Amino acid sequence: MTPLAMVAEFDDVAGWTADAVEQLGERHAIPAACRGSASPAALAWLAEACELAPGVRLLDVGAGAGGPAAWAAERFGVRPILVEPMPAACRAAVRLFGLPVITADGRRLPLRTGSADAAWCLGVLCTVQDKAAVLGEIHRVLKPGARLGLLVVVARGPQRLPIPDGNHFPTRRELRALLTGAGFDIVEEIARPSQAPRSWSRRAEQVAAVVATRHRAEPAYALAAHQGERFTRLFASGQIDARLIHAVSRPAANPFKPPAEER
Repeated sequence: MTPLAMVAEFDDVAGWTADAVEQLGERHAIPAACRGSASPAALAWLAEACELAPGVRLLDVGAGAGGPAAWAAERFGVRPILVEPMPAACRAAVRLFGLPVITADGRRLPLRTGSADAAWCLGVLCTVQDKAAVLGEIHRVLKPGARLGLLVVVARGPQRLPIPDGNHFPTRRELRALLTGAGFDIVEEIARPSQAPRSWSRRAEQVAAVVATRHRAEPAYALAAHQGERFTRLFASGQIDARLIHAVSRPAANPFKPPAEER
């Protein structure tokens, strides 16, 4: 069962964000819908790594309210396919951007094998226990040789401070082993660029202020805020870090073709 704090953080807040954007104007939509997961610099690095271009079918697993996918569609002309398990977040992505959204779990993607040209998964892996299943499904849906972009929060050492509900931070070593086991070759990895332009941050903060004004007294708001405070303390303490990873999908082994030494 999904912890209530995660429902508040990813579902309730997504719906409230869509309401606030409709009040403030569409220029606020992408920064607000990327809040907490991606900055323009991080998205630009991932987009270049994945070689996004017009017509590319980009799978976004755990797409939230759709901000990163909308950013990629606006700047690169990709055809995004959003998969998100939280229903209010799905509705927010449709309301804000009119993007195609599938309400589904990343461990069971209702998509054809080899149907996506590229994929990204931003700020999602630390929120699921069965990371191997998510990465395995992404590998299945990607074409052989297709690119994967990840933004992952990783553990840097023993977790002394309280961890946000529902989060399971891998170490960098564990993450690399998971990617290799799922059929990916890691091409490059960097620390997440930390700062967004002031114009971007200002619009996101204006949306957050409207959400706070309207919903501060609600229990779900307090739960979501508490999650954010825990993340802030963990980052400040150095116990966690955010990484950007570019990986490439290896062709799946043919189970009917024996190894070379057996032929």
